[in-house]
Amino acid sequence: MSDTLEYTVSGMSCGHCESAVKEEVSALEGVASVDVDLATKLVVVRGERLDDTAIRAAIDEAGYEAS
Repeated sequence: MSDTLEYTVSGMSCGHCESAVKEEVSALEGVASVDVDLATKLVVVRGERLDDTAIRAAIDEAGYEAS
């Protein structure tokens, strides 16, 4: 069974933002996919045994704050 976690990342506004977040989060263990919707500022992460703290840290590393 896979996990799905959703985050609102309000600072994203362009393709570069989307790429930065996807790159950082995709590198985490267990992450199968990362979907970013710039219109709604929603990041949806799917995978196995996802680590919320690590995902938030990866979003922070990309230069954004998850809520």
